[in-house]
Amino acid sequence: MILIDTHCHLYGEEFKDDIGAVIERAQKQGVTRFYLPAIDSEAIPGMLELEIEYPGVCISMMGLHPCYVKENYRHELAIAEEWLAKRSFVAIGEIGLDFYWDKTFVKEQYEAFTIQMQWALDKQLPIVIHTRNAMEETIEAVKPFADKGLGGIFHCFSGDANAAKRVTDMGFYLGIGGVVTYKNSGLAEALDKIGPEYLVLETDAPYLTPVPFRGKRNESSYLTYIIEKLAAIKNLPVQELAAITTANAQKIFGG
Repeated sequence: MILIDTHCHLYGEEFKDDIGAVIERAQKQGVTRFYLPAIDSEAIPGMLELEIEYPGVCISMMGLHPCYVKENYRHELAIAEEWLAKRSFVAIGEIGLDFYWDKTFVKEQYEAFTIQMQWALDKQLPIVIHTRNAMEETIEAVKPFADKGLGGIFHCFSGDANAAKRVTDMGFYLGIGGVVTYKNSGLAEALDKIGPEYLVLETDAPYLTPVPFRGKRNESSYLTYIIEKLAAIKNLPVQELAAITTANAQKIFGG
């Protein structure tokens, strides 16, 4: 079984003491690739070091996370843009809108999101979207770009059935992670009419750890718990779902 973790922050401090063991455990479970979303300029060095240490295995994106859109967001965007001019990345991400923690910089979040979506369109790259307490606003912001051919992933999808349909109707994929294993997540109902051809797997490690490890650090080897739950929901053999979601990830990111 070949699996791809389409979204994990393995460059974080949480992994500094045992990243080799973390990757090895995941590889033993069939995880062959780990896609690393950028969050801000401070995360870039660690992310790129991991990519150098594990070539073709750890693969970087570039972008500014909405929670890191602050007073200096233009400077942060300039750094991301410099990197995109220097070398290739597989996606612009993670980008989007987050109205959960703080709504001080809502206008700036919209601006940063729009700018980065335009980068992706210009460079013919997919985007990886973070949205929290802003699903409707995010879909509305993405739609004009999707109409021009922009695609990608709504990472850590946790919307309802209507949102799932609207996202997939735009040609975007749903990133399914540990939340699918939570008792009252509602994801089973949301995904009821969504075919597996629109789904990809992710952990968002070290966050959103699946049951039975909820509350502990998440890691990519736990992708097996996510796919087992998702396979049960979609009434598919695990091996078949693994093949479909891996092919979907390869279609998005290439390779």
